[in-house]
Amino acid sequence: MAPELEDLISRIRRLAARSAPILVALDGRCAAGKTTLAKSLADAYGWSVVHLDDFFPRPEQRTPERLAEPGGNLDRERVLAEALRPLLAGKCASYHPFDCRAQRLSAECRVVPAAPVTLVEGAYACHPALWDCYALRVFLDVDPAEQRRRILARDGPARLEVFQKRWIPLEEAYIAAYDIPRRCAYRLRL
Repeated sequence: MAPELEDLISRIRRLAARSAPILVALDGRCAAGKTTLAKSLADAYGWSVVHLDDFFPRPEQRTPERLAEPGGNLDRERVLAEALRPLLAGKCASYHPFDCRAQRLSAECRVVPAAPVTLVEGAYACHPALWDCYALRVFLDVDPAEQRRRILARDGPARLEVFQKRWIPLEEAYIAAYDIPRRCAYRLRL
C-alpha cells in the first residue's frame, strides 16, 4: 500500500475515533479511481459509501443557468437532504438513484447504513454547497492519457467521445473554478 494511502486511512480512523460519524469526500477527475478506492476502503473497514453518480439532476433542474454553474450537473440539494444530513445525524440514508436511461428517479430505493465513516465518492463531491459536511476531503488525480485508456476500457469508444466532449470539460471547469486539488487535504494518484 502506498504511504499516502496508509496516511489517509490512519487519519480517517483517528478522526472517526474522536467524533463519529464523519463523512469523507473522494472527489477527482473521471476514471481517477474514486469508486474503486471507495469500494476497497468500504470492504476493508466496513465504511459506508454514497455514490454521487446516483444524484444526476432531474430534467426540471437542468436549466441553462444551472448547467452553466461549475458543478451544476449534480443534484446537490437532494444529496444534502437525502444522504449527507441523515448520515451526519447517525441515521441511515435512503434515496432513489437517478436513472439516466429513463431520465427519472429509479423505483429502487438505495439504503446507505449509518457508519462511523461514510465515503462520498464522485465528481463534484467537494462542491461548496457540500464542503462543510466533510471531516476530510481527498482529490484523486489521473494523467490524461491514463484517463482516456481507463474510460475506453470501461465504457468503449463511443462513450469515450462523450466523456471527452462533454463530461471532462464540465469536470475541469468545476475543478478550476473552485481550485479543488489545492483545497483538499490529500491528492492521490492510484
